[in-house]
Amino acid sequence: MNWFPFLSYVLVSTFTPGPNNISSMSNAGRYGFGASLRYRLGIFCGFFTVQLLAALFSATLLDYIPAAQPYMLALGAAYILWMAWKTLTSRSGGEETSAADNAFLSGVLLQLVNVKVIIFAVTTMSTFVLPYTRSVLTLGLFALGLAGTAFVSVNCWAAFGAVFSRALRRHERAANAVMALLLAYCALSLYL
Repeated sequence: MNWFPFLSYVLVSTFTPGPNNISSMSNAGRYGFGASLRYRLGIFCGFFTVQLLAALFSATLLDYIPAAQPYMLALGAAYILWMAWKTLTSRSGGEETSAADNAFLSGVLLQLVNVKVIIFAVTTMSTFVLPYTRSVLTLGLFALGLAGTAFVSVNCWAAFGAVFSRALRRHERAANAVMALLLAYCALSLYL
């Protein structure tokens, strides 16, 4: 395996702005770094699941993705735009909002419709991993390592959100608008 292109792709893909990173930053800024951990753990578990499924079923998925891709893109873009709207219209405070936006299950479910994660999983496994191994244990370890990298990324973004939480709260409308625009860009970039 040629490790430099693999690691470059993984780091660039996981640390650039996307739904996971933006929502983690937003939740940590709104609820605190520790209180938003369950959401990030949900991202980790969902990311691992998607990676594992992509590894185990890559050959089949690659056969069906060309036909399903427009639907996957539309579903993913719609969900990301919904997240952008929720971010734009959200206001700090309130346990009901915290429970809905900051839940473990929300982090997991995001991965199942996050086109960036799905395409990343299929691309990473089919291009960099599967040509070299078909061992279920090795594929599982790669899936775990990739999910771990994503977990580090969302924690870095969350730390940024938590550190600047006072400024984010003081300028909540502007911060939410910027994060919503970034999420909307993520959705639109799926079609560029």
